[in-house]
This record gives sequence, structure tokens and C-alpha cells, in this order.
Amino acid sequence: MEKDRKAVMVRITGKVQGVSFRVWTRMEARKLGLAGWVRNEDDGSVTALIAGHDAAVAAMMDRLWQGPAGASVRNVASQDIEPDERFPDFRIVV
Repeated sequence: MEKDRKAVMVRITGKVQGVSFRVWTRMEARKLGLAGWVRNEDDGSVTALIAGHDAAVAAMMDRLWQGPAGASVRNVASQDIEPDERFPDFRIVV
């Protein structure tokens, strides 16, 4: 990836399932031109791989704290990872 690009693995906890969090995340990520994926986890959290320009990733991290209407985000934990070029756009995965 270019120098001004990064990838992060994110785990979002709180009331984040049953509130269209994945659909909202995909919509917001696409608005920002990000690539990656989002999925629900068995423990009630949501996990996402977010890749793109530094500023867009930072903006998405801020947006994840808000979430869609009905969500109540308790925590957004992220870890920098190696970029994954297999996802040219942003998808919901199972």
C-alpha cells in the first residue's frame, strides 16, 4: 500500500447487532472510499477490516463511535494490520 494508506482490524462492542450496524458501516465506508469488510461475531460484537487513506480510516474510526440510530457503542478497539488487497471495495461478510 502507498505511504499514506493503512489498514486496521476493528472490534466494536455495545448494542451493535440488530440495529443495522453492518449495513450502516458499509455505507459509511463506501462514502469514504474505503475497502474491507464487516461482520457480526457470536459474542455480540462487530468486527471490521478497514483499509484506505489515513484520513479516511481516521474518519471512519470516529464514525464507528457513533454508529447508526439505535446503536449504543461501548468500545471501538483497533489494531494496525498488513493491508489485504483482496477486497477492492467494502463488503458485508459472514
